[in-house]
Amino acid sequence: MRVILAEDSTLLREGLVRLLTEEGHEVVAALGDAVTLVAEVGALRPDVAVVDIRMPPTHTDEGLRAAVEIRERWPETGVLVLSQHVERSYAARLLAAGAERVGYLLKDRVGQVEEFLDALERVHEGGAAIDPEVVRQLVVRSTHGDPLARLTPREREVLEVLAQGYTNAAIAQQLHLSLSAVEKYLNAVFDKLELRRADGYSRRILAVLRYLES
Repeated sequence: MRVILAEDSTLLREGLVRLLTEEGHEVVAALGDAVTLVAEVGALRPDVAVVDIRMPPTHTDEGLRAAVEIRERWPETGVLVLSQHVERSYAARLLAAGAERVGYLLKDRVGQVEEFLDALERVHEGGAAIDPEVVRQLVVRSTHGDPLARLTPREREVLEVLAQGYTNAAIAQQLHLSLSAVEKYLNAVFDKLELRRADGYSRRILAVLRYLES
């Protein structure tokens, strides 16, 4: 795939360039700030943009704002954002336009090469890749009257893996369940959370994440 990188850490940026190149991908641009990112995406039209959330000059949300604009202007371009910490409001802003061709990973996950490459591939193929820790911090949040409290431990576990962006078949493999069992658990989850069924797993992920963030 053709990838554009926006990461202000020279060490991480050059490491990603080398990793992606060795894996057979083409890095069409590697930027140290978010100022020129949107224009470069418009000119080069990469398959995926990998973007750090906090970038110069203020190191707040420049990368995130650029990522959101890229999603709005070129929805065919996948966006995988990297964050040092779990920031739920940022994840919600990124997912507001839908959960197709989008990913949110903690930077620690980049060091786990296979997981990073798998996330990149899922985003490229039109799916979602949400860091397990981001999902975990959303799912474990439970207050009095929270519908999540209605879920059984197994239903909660299935929900966590679903929200990371995996298909039913992948959930079954990860949790050592049959496909029919996964489907049964998911139906129970959506019934208990009073979520409408939607075609396509990515829209279900978005519905779950939006609900948890509300």
